[in-house]
Amino acid sequence: MKHIKPIIWGVAIIALGVIFGGNALGLFDINIFFNGWWTLFIIVPSVIGLITEKEKFSSLAFLIAGILLLLAAQDVFSYEVAWKAILAVVLILVGIFIIFKSIAHSDNAKEVEKKVNESKDDKKMDSQIAVFSGNDRAYNNETFQGSNLTAIFGGVELDLRNAKFTKDTVIKAFALFGGIDIIVPEDVQIKIKSGFIFGGISDDRKSTSTKGKYTIYLDAAGGFGGVSIAEFKKH
Repeated sequence: MKHIKPIIWGVAIIALGVIFGGNALGLFDINIFFNGWWTLFIIVPSVIGLITEKEKFSSLAFLIAGILLLLAAQDVFSYEVAWKAILAVVLILVGIFIIFKSIAHSDNAKEVEKKVNESKDDKKMDSQIAVFSGNDRAYNNETFQGSNLTAIFGGVELDLRNAKFTKDTVIKAFALFGGIDIIVPEDVQIKIKSGFIFGGISDDRKSTSTKGKYTIYLDAAGGFGGVSIAEFKKH
């Protein structure tokens, strides 16, 4: 699935190039600068997100918003009506999301919450913060004892492929209009608690091990952002 997104973007860019080239050579006349053409920068990424992303809420919200703005640009109704409709859609989707998360609240999430509460006074946990920037942290034969990760309009990468584990640990991750990437060795299991509004967790591990000697308890939350988990296999 992770290869689909660049393929779709590649096809879209090629199509755009063909249109520009065909227009320049007089082969055809396709006007891409119609009223509201700028909404395609909202609609196209949203459609791609619906196809490729596990978390659909944000993509669906942006798609509906893009379509409503396009209709307003085409004088189907006013921009005032469009913005009111967008607000209504966002509120409805947020309500559905909250209800869904409440119903889906698992024992796994309760266990993570318990571990996070136990680690509140743990001063050995590291912190990585990125605000309008990037912050990468790689553990090379160092002992990992937990981390607080924050990405606000920025990106954080936590590389644990060569980290040493001596006990179960906690990772608290918060992404607001940002992204957090966590790379873990295959012999460490992860238990997740998620609380995102228009965002979510992408778990790209091929096998979610439940037999690891140590466990990472991941408490991830935020809005319009996400956390990605990747697995590193030791040879």
